[in-house]
Amino acid sequence: MKLLSFERNGQAGFGAVATDGVIDLGAALQGRFADLKALLAADALGEAAAALRGRKADFALDGLRLLPVIPNPGKIWCCGLNYGEHVRETNREVTEQPTFFLRFADSQVGHGEAIVRPAESTQLDYEAEIAVVIGKPGRRIAEADALAHIAGYACYNDGSVRDWQRHTSQWGPGKNFWRTGGFGPWMVTADEIPPGTVMTLSARLNGVEMQRATTEMMIHGIARQIAYASTVAPLEAGDVIVTGTPGGVGARRTPPVWMKAGDVVEIEVDRIGVLRNPIADEA
Repeated sequence: MKLLSFERNGQAGFGAVATDGVIDLGAALQGRFADLKALLAADALGEAAAALRGRKADFALDGLRLLPVIPNPGKIWCCGLNYGEHVRETNREVTEQPTFFLRFADSQVGHGEAIVRPAESTQLDYEAEIAVVIGKPGRRIAEADALAHIAGYACYNDGSVRDWQRHTSQWGPGKNFWRTGGFGPWMVTADEIPPGTVMTLSARLNGVEMQRATTEMMIHGIARQIAYASTVAPLEAGDVIVTGTPGGVGARRTPPVWMKAGDVVEIEVDRIGVLRNPIADEA
């Protein structure tokens, strides 16, 4: 299934992508779940799949305002420096343990919404990543068991305000400006991407490819990231782990390439789809 969160007629909802549009899962499940996070927390993906059988779309996908896949995650863990080329271009060293930082929910927008360049900086950068959405909760999850805790996968743009990221050794400010990241357009459920599947991710800026890599190139695999993060704090349904970006970021190009108003950035993962966002200056 491809599951998404949306806003329609001023009301938030969640649904599934069908060949003829979007099925409103909130309605199909008789309003029993407030949102996609609640559906995952109830371990109700099987029930959702059953509700879709034989059901036609309730409305078109085109023109629907999409929200971040999980608009209200409890935690967003982001893994940095997780591809060798990106480690080298930043003049850093590979670490024995994953490098993690956190993002806030309101630092994200959904597919089609504008990523906002803040007034305080012109150094807005793209980062193509794969997001993992947790379905099964757990604490101190063993690496061997970790993939069973995944509900699905989505495209992610870990948009970064680079000068604020470099203010200190702590990256949080540069990673959390309001509406600077993208998350979407939907989550592909884990049953459609079996363990061991090699995924290819890429970033395009105004149609020009800037990044490309495969998940085989990760330094710390997805299972390792889940095990590590869950040791720090319990992972809950709807939590998100953003798994790292490859080389080719704008900050490390000569000259640097920064996103500006009027640009369009696309993050593509071959087994998921394309996350597309225009860039706008903050009003």
